[in-house]
Amino acid sequence: MAETSSAQPGDHGNILVRFAEVQKSYDGISLVVKNLNIDIADGEFLTMLGPSGSGKTTCLMMLAGFETATHGQIYLDGIPINNVPPHKRDIGMVFQNYALFPHMTVAENLAFPLKVRKIGQLDIEERVQRALDMVQLSDFGGRRPAQLSGGQQQRVAVARALVFDPKLVLMDEPLGALDKQLREQMQYEIKHIHENLGVTIVYVTHDQSEALTMSNRIAVFNDGIIQQLASPEQLYEAPENAFVAQFIGENNTLRGKVSDMNGTTCKVTLENGQSVDALAVNVDSVGTETSISLRPERVFINPKTNSCKNLVEAQVLELIYLGDHIRSRVNVCGHDDFIIKVPNSADHTQLKPGDSVQVGWHVEDARALDMHAA
Repeated sequence: MAETSSAQPGDHGNILVRFAEVQKSYDGISLVVKNLNIDIADGEFLTMLGPSGSGKTTCLMMLAGFETATHGQIYLDGIPINNVPPHKRDIGMVFQNYALFPHMTVAENLAFPLKVRKIGQLDIEERVQRALDMVQLSDFGGRRPAQLSGGQQQRVAVARALVFDPKLVLMDEPLGALDKQLREQMQYEIKHIHENLGVTIVYVTHDQSEALTMSNRIAVFNDGIIQQLASPEQLYEAPENAFVAQFIGENNTLRGKVSDMNGTTCKVTLENGQSVDALAVNVDSVGTETSISLRPERVFINPKTNSCKNLVEAQVLELIYLGDHIRSRVNVCGHDDFIIKVPNSADHTQLKPGDSVQVGWHVEDARALDMHAA
């Protein structure tokens, strides 16, 4: 993968944030962020997604002003900000631990960033009430943080980041401390706040479903490099390398070597000697080692005759009932961990472990990726 990654921000407006050739090293030897180039549009919701240690949080901290770039420049609204202190960047921040003042009421917490900016008292009261209404906590202004649930505290943290109308809001794993149901509810609430206000949000998470739910675009980080920068749909449907395919959503992987090229498609000889056809995404020559990416919902058990070009024999190993679908683990081409999401229909309820079946998939759903691109 190239060490630079930039993309058009789409139809969200002018460029608000720009990372230009940004690098970060803590020890002067190894780079945590490697030559980062990315433009973030005014009004965009961009998520920096990746595993721990991938460089995403470091990028957010450099943008906030809590870390300094070793090389390169960060721009906010066209102005270089590397030497601008955090409190002068006009940026709202939301952290995982809420960072609310425990001795202050909710209203006092929200008023604090306004008082620092020397806003008039009447204006403060109006803005605080508007912010409370926005996060559906209109009647909670007199409570202290300890009297609120985790979800309510996080709503207050979001309101405090927005109350002074910043150009930009940064969110660092803000939902990580919440339980699953509350986390999913807050995802939609933050998404709707973004849509209603049009504020620019840069969001950091390692949770790929969270990123898919909320973002206009996602930058997938690994080893200090953006592996792919695209819309949620593009990332899921068209991963550019093996790392992105594995990190975004559930994915089956079949490894082998390219044995024939035919324009946009290729034939791959798998490790067990079988051959299948796939889209030649970033493999360009016979003999290239490749990893075929195949989503579980794009594979069919006992497909109709001639409906799939790729057909192989398989054995059902495990069936897990999940309501709307049955998660089927099968042995395919020598792999015991091949997953197929089978729709819950009368045609498939008779399957049982040990059954021999045919499985098939369309060529356009199998992506031959360079194993060494990530």
